[in-house]
Amino acid sequence: QLQLVESGGGLVQPGGSLRLSCAASGFTSEYYTIGWFRQAPGKEREGVSCISSGGGTTNYADSVKGRFTISRDNAKNTVYLQMNSLEPEDTAVYYCAADRFSRTRCYTVVDPYHYWGQGTQVTVSS
Repeated sequence: QLQLVESGGGLVQPGGSLRLSCAASGFTSEYYTIGWFRQAPGKEREGVSCISSGGGTTNYADSVKGRFTISRDNAKNTVYLQMNSLEPEDTAVYYCAADRFSRTRCYTVVDPYHYWGQGTQVTVSS
């Protein structure tokens, strides 16, 4: 059974950092595109970043460019989201998602992804 489990969320002060992990089980994640999404209270789920199955393509939302970095460790079947210079506006539940697309493509929109984790809460507050 294909499963995604997010971890690494928590409470951090503005300007701080967190590293989120998306651990895959039941499938070999290196063959899947992975996306990170977030949803703040009262708002729609939005794309944050994604990485292609080949690892050569990454995309970021404009709001996180230069602050967040996505990477994958295929040996650990895990994708990471390093978040630096966090702002209160980054507060949300963060989800990872997976699906099979072209090895060179990834998407930061919700619709193409069929497999989702349960989410991890990130709160940025002083």
